[in-house]
Amino acid sequence: MTNTFEQARTFFLRGLAHYQGARFTQAEKEFEAALALLPERVSTLTNLGATRMKLGKTRLALDLLDEALALEPHNLEALGHRATALAELGQYDQALCCIDSSLALNDRQGQAWSLRGSLLKDLGRRTEAVAAFENALAHGADDELNRYYLAAVEGSGAPGTAPLPYVQGLFDAYAGQFDQHLVQVLHYGAPRILVDALAQSQRRFASALDLGCGTGLCGPLVRPMAARLEGIDLSANMIARARALGVYDELSQADLVTHLRTTAYRHDLVLAADVFVYVGELTPVFQGALRVLDAGGLFCFSVEESQDGQPMALLPSLRYAHSEPYLRDLASQFGFEVTACRRHPIREHQGAPVPGLFAWLIKR
Repeated sequence: MTNTFEQARTFFLRGLAHYQGARFTQAEKEFEAALALLPERVSTLTNLGATRMKLGKTRLALDLLDEALALEPHNLEALGHRATALAELGQYDQALCCIDSSLALNDRQGQAWSLRGSLLKDLGRRTEAVAAFENALAHGADDELNRYYLAAVEGSGAPGTAPLPYVQGLFDAYAGQFDQHLVQVLHYGAPRILVDALAQSQRRFASALDLGCGTGLCGPLVRPMAARLEGIDLSANMIARARALGVYDELSQADLVTHLRTTAYRHDLVLAADVFVYVGELTPVFQGALRVLDAGGLFCFSVEESQDGQPMALLPSLRYAHSEPYLRDLASQFGFEVTACRRHPIREHQGAPVPGLFAWLIKR
């Protein structure tokens, strides 16, 4: 028994090290090995559940967390992960009950208050959400992230861009179900709209850069018209999915503004489908696009359209919207000609179309 325990402990500690290093596939294997030796260890069940959530295996994670809580109903870590899993599955009321159970045991958990605020926001209970985010800040939760949440709910004080860890974590978790959910459920068509307009010109590109490439929805559409195709994304899981397509010549995990400022490559096409909803202030993006584009190069992208006349607005959805005058002002400032700017829904949200702007610019 002692030997079995030590072996399980070794696997468990290796799993923790991999998890902390964001090597989630390896962490999963180590936690599975530990659990096979000692099947009812709450710590292993909880950490394996958390790992599977990082890998986008949310329903499998929920089963593990339910098992952990059946053994130890007051485990705060398991309650927190279970609430997060339920939220990711869209079961907001159940998730709220779970996080309230956790806070009833210990109301000094900043992260639990932050999750409670997010759930209340999604349930449309904004006044309560504000109070929850303020409690999160008071109890040591991430300052940048929770002020971003507060700005989205209150409609003021929006930062210039979404916190990078938030975007990375969001899409790491979303990667496994991204294509099916976005295309089949939300009827997302931004890549097709952008690329169809390019195809009409019958132009061939020496080098194309797909900003925020995600799982590669733009890649197969752009590949026939580009001699070289590069993609970048902040999410490692998204990059792995895009790589499996085999259509990109190079893929990099990077922040798009940093990449545009530092890359040695030059392109004659830069495109970004539904990416700037997480950027907000687009001045650095236009500066970067100007830097990497050859003369005559094309810069095309989509944004959600601001509905209240604001140049840039952070919405309760935690996504930024932009106005057409704002885009045209930036184009003029940085020497781009707007060849077309069209209105078209980006996707659906709760069955309603989300208004979007699609822009095609040329560098003069």
